[in-house]
Amino acid sequence: MLRVQIHSVLLGSIDPERTTMNVISLLKLLFLCLTFTVTFCANAAVRNGSGEEIMLQGFHWNSSRNPILWDSVLLQKAETIGSDGFTLIWLPPAWTDTSSWSSAQSSGGGEGYFWSSFDKNNRYGSDQQLKQAATALNAAGVKVVYDVVPNHMNDGKASASLFPRGSEEWRHDCLQCDEGDAFMDGAADLNTANPTVFNAFKQEFINLRDNYGAHGLRFDFVRGYAPETVDRWMNAFGNQQFCVGENWKGPAEYPQGDWRHSASWQDVLKDWSDRSHCAVFDFALKERMQNGSLAEWREGLNGNPNPAWREIAVTFVDNHDTGYSPGINGGQHHWALPDAQVNLAYAFILSSPGTPTVYWPHMYDWQRDQLIRQLIKLRKSAGIRADSPILFNRQYSGLVATTSGTRGSLVIALKSDLQKLPEGMGAPVLNWDNGDIRIWSTPAQSAAVKVSIRCDNAKPQAGEGVYAVGSSLEFGAWDPQHGIALNSVDNGWSTSIEVPARQQLEWKCIVRGQNASPIYWQSGPNNTFTSGLASDTVGRF
Repeated sequence: MLRVQIHSVLLGSIDPERTTMNVISLLKLLFLCLTFTVTFCANAAVRNGSGEEIMLQGFHWNSSRNPILWDSVLLQKAETIGSDGFTLIWLPPAWTDTSSWSSAQSSGGGEGYFWSSFDKNNRYGSDQQLKQAATALNAAGVKVVYDVVPNHMNDGKASASLFPRGSEEWRHDCLQCDEGDAFMDGAADLNTANPTVFNAFKQEFINLRDNYGAHGLRFDFVRGYAPETVDRWMNAFGNQQFCVGENWKGPAEYPQGDWRHSASWQDVLKDWSDRSHCAVFDFALKERMQNGSLAEWREGLNGNPNPAWREIAVTFVDNHDTGYSPGINGGQHHWALPDAQVNLAYAFILSSPGTPTVYWPHMYDWQRDQLIRQLIKLRKSAGIRADSPILFNRQYSGLVATTSGTRGSLVIALKSDLQKLPEGMGAPVLNWDNGDIRIWSTPAQSAAVKVSIRCDNAKPQAGEGVYAVGSSLEFGAWDPQHGIALNSVDNGWSTSIEVPARQQLEWKCIVRGQNASPIYWQSGPNNTFTSGLASDTVGRF
C-alpha cells in the first residue's frame, strides 16, 4: 500500500519552496504507483522488519580484541540471546580489516571499519566460525543484521585489486565526484556512484544474504553516500528485509543554504529515511538524552505524533561509537550517556515506539540484564510496535507516557510524582531504582482523540488558575495537583487535550493556587462524556 507522507509540514522547519517540491514529487509518485507496477508502490514502505523487532548490538568497540574470538562468543551465546527476547542482532563488519593505529591517548585497528577485502577471515573469527555463529543465531530466532561500510576502506595495496586507483572508483580519482561527505580527509573514500563500486557491493550484500545468513543490513556512515543508493542496494538485497542507517549528522553541520541547516534533527532523519526507505537511528532522541531534560525525551522520532515517523526510529542508549566498551581505553565513548541515566533510557526505549536497540555491554557485561529482560517481556506482552501510539502526560513531573500496543498498554513514569493510576488499574508491574522507574500494565487502549474542555463562570483571583480534574490519568486521576491547566478565552477558560477514544470520563472544574491550595470545586454532579462520541465538554461554576 502506498504511504503518502508530506512530512515537511509536520514540524514547521522546512522552507515553503522545498515543501512545494515535496508535494509535486509525491504527486508524481502517486501517479506512477497508480499507473505502473504494484511492486514499485510496495518498495516505498520503510523496511523495518516485522515492526515488532528488538535488536541487540552484538559487539562493542573492543570485541575484535576479545581473548576469545568473538564469533565463538556469539555461537555460545546464541540460545541465550534468543531466549532473552531479541529478534535481531547487529553484527560487526564481516570483512577483513588489518589496519592498526595509535596515538598518545588511544590505539586500535581491526574493528572492520577500515577494511581491505570482502574476505571473511578477520579478527572476530574465521569464515567458517562466522557461518556457524550466524546459523546458530538464526536458528535461535534472532535474525542476523550485518554492519556494512560502503563509504570507505583501507586504501593500501590490499584494496588495489578490488578497486584500482585511477579508474574513478575512488573519491579523489574524479575531482570529488562522490555522493556525500568525505570520511576524515576523503583519501580512502569510495565513489559509490561508480557502477563498478555499486555493483561490487550489491553482489557482496547478496552474498551475505545467501551464504552468511543475513536478514538485514546496518549501513555505516550514510552521510557519505546517497540514500537513493542504499535504496537500490536494498532492492537487490530484499525489500522484506531489515535495514537501518547511521545518519549521525546534526542540522548545524549542513552548510548554510541547505534546508537541513535550519531544520530539526527529526526532519533530517526523516528525509534520509524517505529517500532510502530504511529505518534510521534515532539521533533526535539521543541528542535530547544527552542535552535535554527528561521530559524532552518525547522530542525524539519515536515520540512524534505521526506513526509514519515513529515506525522509522531505531532507538538506542549507546553503541560502540558513542558509549564505553569493556577493554582497552574503555572503547571510543564519543557521546556516552551518563551512567545515572542509562536505566531510565532503557525503560523509555523499551516501553515506547520505535525499534529499540540494546548495547551488548549493558546486557551481558555490566549487570543491567535483569532490568532489560523485564522490560522486553513487558514490551512483548503488550504487543508494542515501532509505530504504536504514544500519549505523553505533561502535567506530571519527569516523564509520563502511555504506549498502546496490540495486546495491552504500558504506562511509564520516570522520576515522576505520578504515584498511582486511577482506581482499579492496579499497582506497578515494575518498580526499579527506588521508584525512579515505574511501569503499569493496563488493557489495550483505543487511539487517542482530541477533546476540547471548557469551564464557564470561573472567577480566579491573582495567583490562581482554572483547571480540569477528573477520573482518567489525563485528567490527573482526581488529584488537583495534576489537573489540566486551562487558558483564558472569551467568556471562559478552555484547552484541548488528547485522550483514548471510547472512554466514559467524569471531571470537574476547579480554581486553585500555584501550590494546589486553596481549591474551589465546581458544585453539583460531575461533568461526563464519552471520548470519541463527544468532541467537547463543558463545566460551569
